[in-house]
Amino acid sequence: MIGISKLYCGTVEPSDVLRYGRKSKSLPSNLLQFSSDKKPVVVWNITRTCNLRCVHCYSHSDQRRYEGELTTSQGKELLRDLAEFGVPVVLFSGGEPLIRGDVPELARYAKELGLRVVISTNGTLIADGFARELGEMGVSYVGVSLDGLSKINDRFRGVKGAFDKALEGIRRCKEYGIKVGLRFTISKRNVTDVPPIFDLIEKEGIERICFYHLVYTGRGSKLIDEDLTKEETRKIVDFIIDRTSDLYRKGRKVEVLTVDNHADGVYLYLRMKKERNPRAEKVLELLKMNSGNSSGIGIGCVSWNGDIHADQFWRHHTFGNVRERKFSEVWLDLSDTLMNRLRNRKPYIKGRCAHCRWFDICNGNFRVRAEAKSGDLWSEDPACYLTDEEIGS
Repeated sequence: MIGISKLYCGTVEPSDVLRYGRKSKSLPSNLLQFSSDKKPVVVWNITRTCNLRCVHCYSHSDQRRYEGELTTSQGKELLRDLAEFGVPVVLFSGGEPLIRGDVPELARYAKELGLRVVISTNGTLIADGFARELGEMGVSYVGVSLDGLSKINDRFRGVKGAFDKALEGIRRCKEYGIKVGLRFTISKRNVTDVPPIFDLIEKEGIERICFYHLVYTGRGSKLIDEDLTKEETRKIVDFIIDRTSDLYRKGRKVEVLTVDNHADGVYLYLRMKKERNPRAEKVLELLKMNSGNSSGIGIGCVSWNGDIHADQFWRHHTFGNVRERKFSEVWLDLSDTLMNRLRNRKPYIKGRCAHCRWFDICNGNFRVRAEAKSGDLWSEDPACYLTDEEIGS
């Protein structure tokens, strides 16, 4: 996760992070990525069921009931363990999390335990009463997935009218004082909608947007050929940087991030160096604090059936199940070969990534994407768009 607005527009300084001692429990949400202890943010896919059928869904979700979901009491037991372990944030996701009727109860319980609660939703089910309830309980953030404007988004979602309903949900969240943002996964079929999405966040007063690079997993594994080329990626990252800077010049301090490709951090730093930006070295310091891809380190996932994964995209490898062992116990158990190697992956990385001078900033980037493309999870990430000259090979 690369905070374009934090780094390029100077909303965060290294001193801001150091002031809190870089500990997950004490850092504000917007600085968590710079923590030194990397207590995991946990994505809990509380259901696999979804009212939409997105073409890039990592969980192959559909509008049907799936067996084996954690019960409310089992969910509360999980949340207690996460709180005691020092997890800073729990992110309720799916499927579509709002399909579960006990979401308010679980979210309220998590808040009582001291966890920061985030909800990741397609936004189409945010009714007025539900938005009011979320506002009253103090949910930290609601992220709504939009992958373009009406026509393109609805094609992505597989349901006509999904865009309009999501926009209604966003407006309801804002009405009740909930911080709300967009989640946009970039591919060839929707990259032309990035500029109008910026127009939308300006018009609607949306506070945050995350641009996700495509990950080849779930139904998204069929979209490998729809990922951007390296040149296309550089072009759209430049546009995101430029448009973010333009927003700040106009006094619109929108939080803009890119996600799932840590080459973005290096690219941003190199651009700032080229521009002779006086903040470039401070940005490099923050990128070192960020320390790159955090799968199995600073992010983890609990699936609807209790399985524990390195992140929400890595469902083909399970470390354990919360019905059998606590998440905290599994997360600290390095007897699993993959878990062990993810914590110290440099000796196992191959290809361009192995010789990259920016490894400590990127941490080998996204291993799931490397595995999907080559069959070897330790091979180079095919989505890295830095040149050989830039990586120093």
